[in-house]
Amino acid sequence: MQTIDLRSDTVTRPTEAMRRAMAQADVGDDVYGEDPTARRLEERAAGLLGKEAALFVPSGTMANQIALLVHARAGDEVIVGEGAHSYLYESGAGPAWSGVQFAIAGKGGLFTAEEAEALIRPTVYYMARTSMIAIENTHNWGGGLVFPQQRIEKIATLARSRGLALHLDGARIWNAAVATGLDTAAIAAPFDTVSACFSKGLGAPVGSVFAGSREVVERARRFRKMLGGGMRQVGILCAAALHAIDHHRTRLAEDHENAKTLARALAEIPGVGVDGTRVETNIVMFDVETTASDVVAKAAARGVLLHAFGPRRIRAVTHLDVDRAAVLRAAAELRVAITA
Repeated sequence: MQTIDLRSDTVTRPTEAMRRAMAQADVGDDVYGEDPTARRLEERAAGLLGKEAALFVPSGTMANQIALLVHARAGDEVIVGEGAHSYLYESGAGPAWSGVQFAIAGKGGLFTAEEAEALIRPTVYYMARTSMIAIENTHNWGGGLVFPQQRIEKIATLARSRGLALHLDGARIWNAAVATGLDTAAIAAPFDTVSACFSKGLGAPVGSVFAGSREVVERARRFRKMLGGGMRQVGILCAAALHAIDHHRTRLAEDHENAKTLARALAEIPGVGVDGTRVETNIVMFDVETTASDVVAKAAARGVLLHAFGPRRIRAVTHLDVDRAAVLRAAAELRVAITA
């Protein structure tokens, strides 16, 4: 029985076509600025995100940490949504490397301009200086929710009026674009800087980009090196990202539909709580009456891998390596794991 891995969209493996593109990539030493495939990817990504320039980095975590280093300084405060990746899932890197602290706005990952404004510190010497607002779109901890563009525009207006930088953690911006029908450049337009990931829904094995103005990206290049992200013949990885951009973006709609199918099937299982209206992209959060870790272990024994997201909450993520038939089989195995 083949294992169905719904732990994350990071578990995808390169397709055969992607492997061929990687094997045939034209490469050079990227630290010297001599990798032609890296240059092609950065130019392509900058265009897709509507920014002047982009920089390939090993991970979304590094891209977000570069944003903090670019926009903030030690002792500053950064406003983020509840459960933000840069706050919860980056090993405490913000305080460790940039010396920043976080203020949490809103509930469930989303927040309004009014909620952000309430957290901006007065300009007095004995308080932290608010320097930046960061938005995650889609929001992982919130269950793949799309951050409403109208809210983003209002938050951007606030940030500009108060002299704050605005960063988009767009690890799954490709999912947000497919779900809303908006162009990625339109989603990214209000932001000073944006990160976007290739190794989640797009299925590349490694990599993200950090994008913004040319001046900011040149500063970011130094921070990338400082953080250990100066790689050499990186075109092998960039070729995978280019292939993903060309061939895997529009098919994200299949992942979204499979997530909705899974949510509907889970809702029919006794003892499972799932809000189908919150399944907007490829992430399904559901609650169980027993212990989440026990359900995850029982499901794994039946060939379905999931991620315990709390004492009673479980996350399932659809991706290009899981088709509709696999999703339906996963739901059937979960029914047994939960009710038997």
